[in-house]
Amino acid sequence: MDRRPVSNPLVRFRDLAVAYDEGEGPPPAKVTLLEDQSRSILSSNDSPDVGFKWSANPYRGCLHACSYCLDGETPILLGDGRARRLVDVKVGDEIYGTVLEGKYRYYTRTRVLDHWATQKLAYRVLLADGTELIASGDHRFLSDRGWKYVMPAERPEQRPFLTPNNNLMGIGALAAGPAETDDYKRGYLCGMIRGDGLLRRYDYSNRRRGTDIQYQFRLALADLEALARSKRFLGDLAVQTTEFQFAAARPGYRPMQAVRANSRGAFERVSELVTWVETPSDDWQLGFLAGIFDAEGSRSQHVLRIANMDQTVIDRTVAAMKRFAFDAVVETIKREPRPMFTVRLRGGLSEHFRFFHTTGPAVTRKWNIAGEAIKTGKDLRIASIEPVGMRQLFDITTGTGDFIANGVVSHNCYARPTHEYLDMGAGTDFDTKIVVKRNAPELLRETFDKKSWKGELVMFSGVTDCYQAIERDLKITRACLEVCLEYKNPVSVISKSALVERDIDLFVALAKEARFHIHVSLAFSDDEMSRSIEPWAASPSRRFKVIERLAKAGVPVGVMVAPVIPGVNDSQMVTVLERAADAGAATAGWVLLRLPHSVKQVFEERIRDVMPLSAEKVLHRIRETRGGEKLYDSSWHTRGRGQGPYADTIAMMFDTTIKRLGLDKRDEDFDRADDQPTTFRRPEPKTGQLSLF
Repeated sequence: MDRRPVSNPLVRFRDLAVAYDEGEGPPPAKVTLLEDQSRSILSSNDSPDVGFKWSANPYRGCLHACSYCLDGETPILLGDGRARRLVDVKVGDEIYGTVLEGKYRYYTRTRVLDHWATQKLAYRVLLADGTELIASGDHRFLSDRGWKYVMPAERPEQRPFLTPNNNLMGIGALAAGPAETDDYKRGYLCGMIRGDGLLRRYDYSNRRRGTDIQYQFRLALADLEALARSKRFLGDLAVQTTEFQFAAARPGYRPMQAVRANSRGAFERVSELVTWVETPSDDWQLGFLAGIFDAEGSRSQHVLRIANMDQTVIDRTVAAMKRFAFDAVVETIKREPRPMFTVRLRGGLSEHFRFFHTTGPAVTRKWNIAGEAIKTGKDLRIASIEPVGMRQLFDITTGTGDFIANGVVSHNCYARPTHEYLDMGAGTDFDTKIVVKRNAPELLRETFDKKSWKGELVMFSGVTDCYQAIERDLKITRACLEVCLEYKNPVSVISKSALVERDIDLFVALAKEARFHIHVSLAFSDDEMSRSIEPWAASPSRRFKVIERLAKAGVPVGVMVAPVIPGVNDSQMVTVLERAADAGAATAGWVLLRLPHSVKQVFEERIRDVMPLSAEKVLHRIRETRGGEKLYDSSWHTRGRGQGPYADTIAMMFDTTIKRLGLDKRDEDFDRADDQPTTFRRPEPKTGQLSLF
């Protein structure tokens, strides 16, 4: 289901309407950043229905996340190079995304910001190399011709979509990892110990001392992941070892830890484990490749190689690689007293990752691909796309707006931009353009330096979310708040984004030096319903965690139940307030759904799309709170609360609940009161003259 608006209502500030010819359709949902060139940053209002006079809006429009979804079994490439099922990915996990620099796109590490599930019609996307993806029709993948949806919209011209022979970008299907069977463990230890271990028998027997034979097994490594695995595998196979520091760190060298065992039984058991197997199983060969790579392998400058001076080790390595269809070539480096042999794996990044995931080495630093350009030698052409019915699908929001799903680059967010005051439509325009005021911090400083400025409370933001996803990169809101801290100007913030956690340090400083308060906007307690109505915002569960973290940091935090949609989420108000109070919220507010001008049409389209069976009931309830006839009444004193029995019931429920929970404290930082004392202080001007004292 494509939950974007499907039309562009008439713009109030234009004389002409934008109409599309039949079959033409509105433009694709492509993000466009527009520069706001206005010379002011603060907007004022004299409405008695809001708790502030001044507001700052660094952005017009909103860029949170999207409702594109994938099957929960889809492997996601983690930041350490391993893979994890999408259903098991958690908020905070480090994964790989991409970044566009100039003409090229590169792999980069990012974090998971949100994770959710939904039920949607799914499609199987099969690529020429056998890679399979299960995704919703409105999911987007990166192709050699840009981002493309899995399926077309109702009219194909509305958005670019995948067609046969389109090439997707990435490394191709992520191979399943090996099972840690006893054979795999034996193979791993054989490769590891033959590569880096010491196994010796010393005979000190002589006529005077008699028989004196000593046994020594030692494995010393700088990579602790491989050492921990080796110690565990040895223990599983009846060899108990002790760990000790082998070498301290010194310039140019990492510290080394080691394990050892000096008994005859341990020596004989390890000797047995490293004995060549005449007819090795597949598990043994996978383990051997992982062990010899951890011991003697490297991957640098796009080359994966394994080096050793033992010809038998090299021969066994090549044989194991051929068993799993890896294209390996042996190269000889002449040196004294013995030559060095290297096994080089050909096929580029796609084959390197197939090796990593198929064999499962322990050392993750060798899996680093951050900064490498996205290209592939795999055949990732679209072979077929077919529906597979309704499925439970999952999605994540990431810091880069994308992630690597089964080896291909997958999108996860798009823009929801601005409105008619900028001569744009509230429908498809609202989905395709976002306006940025890059010089907002400088304009704010200019305002604070004016003698007319008296240090009144500034609200971030009065129009759109100042912590939408684009703020992660542009950091305009943070820069504005730093100006407020410099001038100790009172500030209040309202947001539904988890990105506010990034600036907790700044909030703490503002709370100490100036009056500061933040409200987390929460309309729902139920994640699934929230996703259907506001699919691009952080889930309620995530936002309750934001409240908890802010409160624990000592930041004055409240909850804003907004918007309250009669017949949709008013029944969840009490639960929202209770969970917010449990998380640490100290204050609360609420705002009834407002549908000014053409927003009514956009909302009605959305509610009929998402809740077709109950849409009429919801619209009737909304009219009940607006005098019975209209969906909205802009009259002062009622537009934020509504009127009539149903609106009164909502207000009474809110008032009773906040009193019971202790959320009815007066919020001085959020109240609009001209007699509130200000903390505002202009900093001393900076001069080049030195002080005499």
